[in-house]
Amino acid sequence: MDEYHYVWLIWASAFLVPWLLLWFMSPRDRTIMLRASLMTTALGLTEPFFVPEYWNPPSLFDFAQRYGFDLESFVFTFAIGGIGVMLYRVLTGWPTLPVGAAEQRRERHRHHRWALLAAPALFVPLYALPWNPIYAAIAALVCGAIAAVACRPDLLRNTLVGGALFLAFYTLFMLSLVAFAAGYIARVWRVAELMPVRPAGIPIEELLFGVSFGAYWSAVYEHLTWQRVASAAAAGPRHSTADLRPPSGASA
Repeated sequence: MDEYHYVWLIWASAFLVPWLLLWFMSPRDRTIMLRASLMTTALGLTEPFFVPEYWNPPSLFDFAQRYGFDLESFVFTFAIGGIGVMLYRVLTGWPTLPVGAAEQRRERHRHHRWALLAAPALFVPLYALPWNPIYAAIAALVCGAIAAVACRPDLLRNTLVGGALFLAFYTLFMLSLVAFAAGYIARVWRVAELMPVRPAGIPIEELLFGVSFGAYWSAVYEHLTWQRVASAAAAGPRHSTADLRPPSGASA
């Protein structure tokens, strides 16, 4: 049996530990967290874009090698969706408030839908370029974050803080992979086709993915659900999930 056969399963499942911790730490935001995770779970379907061009992890039932996608990817994408949304909320204590219906109808929001579609729409042409697909994903995430902020300048703080926090979080998990599965990265990642920069043995592409995903998802989720983050001092007591729903009659 391949000594690395269950590494991807164990590592992906390990993300559920901080997910559960954030779940128990913020009971009022559980609806938001679960919704965010369910949204990003669909990203597991993109695994065939990256296997084997970017990496080729041994997986349960050899699904990755047979079909290009695997069950572990859905566990991973489910976990990072909720973590990406909740990490900066819990660590900063910033409450989230609904964007009013009058604000939603302002002229500067006329590109709302286009901004939300920027990342997935750009990934397809970027993927067609002669480079590794991970760079297409990173570029699409960055463009999606920029588009969200261009449409909603109030999300700039979400983007910067969310990107920095998720990068720090993801780096710790990558370091755990380096420490506890020696040789795994060299075996599974197509390192010869990636940039030679590997701080602490971590492919720089993984760190770029971490910061771009955190920046993108923390901004786009708020954009998608018509929410804004206020300072704790300005907003008063923390609001419940019932307060976070868009005003009735407002369209996304």
